[in-house]
Amino acid sequence: MSKTIFITGASRGFGKLWAEAFLKRGDKVVATARNLSTLNDLVAKYGSNILPVQLDVTNRQATIDAVQKAAKHFGRIDVLINNAGYGLFGTVEESSEEQARAQMETNFFGLLWVTQAVLPVMRAQKSGHIIQISSFLGVTTIPMLGVYNASKFAVEGLSETLASEVAHLGIKVTLIEPNGFATEWAGASAEQTDGSIGDYSPVREGFAKAGENAEIWGKPEATVAPILQVVDNPNPPSRLLFGKIAYHGVKQAYTSRLADVETWKDVSLAAHGS
Repeated sequence: MSKTIFITGASRGFGKLWAEAFLKRGDKVVATARNLSTLNDLVAKYGSNILPVQLDVTNRQATIDAVQKAAKHFGRIDVLINNAGYGLFGTVEESSEEQARAQMETNFFGLLWVTQAVLPVMRAQKSGHIIQISSFLGVTTIPMLGVYNASKFAVEGLSETLASEVAHLGIKVTLIEPNGFATEWAGASAEQTDGSIGDYSPVREGFAKAGENAEIWGKPEATVAPILQVVDNPNPPSRLLFGKIAYHGVKQAYTSRLADVETWKDVSLAAHGS
């Protein structure tokens, strides 16, 4: 049975790749983008099965209007994939106020506005699946992406809470946590801080050198089968890592945290006061 899927950030990368995968198998897709011309090829190929919607997710009223338009057009929304977002590269100290706020506006608040807009539709249906595209950097961190890391940590906390609030309504929530993939995320889609503080040069150089290793970058096309599997599963995971770097990095992070918890157990219990 075909589904109606609402995808933000469908102009490139994961969003466009997944939109076409859903269309190819007969699903209906609401594809949002800031520039609708990027979706012309999909419209030409799939016709009435795709509804392109111009959307800047940082505009809350626009997200409400887009969701209402989609629900009216197709009659329902079975799956929301909150994919819109970008990376801000640079050290914490070098991130300007404007850059930090813009990062949170898109990656966190944009996701929140779209989620809030779709919830009334899914509550009325008594069904739905919200898929939040987070990052393995919402669980662990690496240098040079501090504000981005923070935005994804916020997405994780919001989405885990949401899952506990909507489960009884038949709405499921999944966090997808990819590592870096060979999309435009680290290229044309990225924002850079000014990098003017010399003390951070070793950090910048180490980060750049690590990025030259082709092995760390996943292949975007390899994510198609996994995202279809998540959408089709009646009991989807609450979290799912995409990529071997994500798997090993998160496993190491959890192992280290649990070790600290146990090492400092006595102090933690004593801090309770009784």
